Amino acid sequence: MTDQTIRVLLVDDDPLVRTGLKLMLAGADGITVAGEASDGDELDDAVARTDPQVVLLDVRMPRLDGVAALRRLRTTPHGSAIAVIVLTTFRTDAVVLDALRAGAAGFLLKHTPPEQIVDAVRTAAAGQPIVSPSVLTQLIEHARSGGSPAAPDLREAGLSEREEEVALAVADGLSNAEIAEQLYLSLGTVKSHISSALTKLGLENRVQLAIRAHDARPRD
Repeated sequence: MTDQTIRVLLVDDDPLVRTGLKLMLAGADGITVAGEASDGDELDDAVARTDPQVVLLDVRMPRLDGVAALRRLRTTPHGSAIAVIVLTTFRTDAVVLDALRAGAAGFLLKHTPPEQIVDAVRTAAAGQPIVSPSVLTQLIEHARSGGSPAAPDLREAGLSEREEEVALAVADGLSNAEIAEQLYLSLGTVKSHISSALTKLGLENRVQLAIRAHDARPRD
């Protein structure tokens, strides 16, 4: 094992799911399964024991679900730097959106092809989100159809007019380069606005910013 090896922790109450994931990842170069846990209430101890870069976390478990476990993990000294990918059976599971709001790097369906799971682990380990804008929009609209209210206006939350424009562009799925071109800004300025928006809103990553900006849009 080299220093470049990505250490992965598997957390799922179904041993067959854990075995399947372990087999999928076992043959991938530069990835090792560092450990397993069978419920969310075991997550903190398992992380401390295995020191993973990436956690694959089931959202629905009997004792402590994935969202609650993720929120608790984020309050620990070692939890903020770990990329968490949540696992779900259904694309529009409302719990997935809660997990993304809590700081998950993205989500995977449990029947995702093995090569995509491997790619997602590598992407998350590199600090990048793994949720496409179209899927994110679908999740948010599904949640809103159930009566979820819009979030407070971004300007009311302290963002400048330009930061709001950049945040909404992130929510539309634009890359930094595309935002720079659309708003006639330098790439460095776009990055600065995103960083400032994250700080003002108390968010950790681009996925959370996209969700927050989507939530703030008026409902039809």
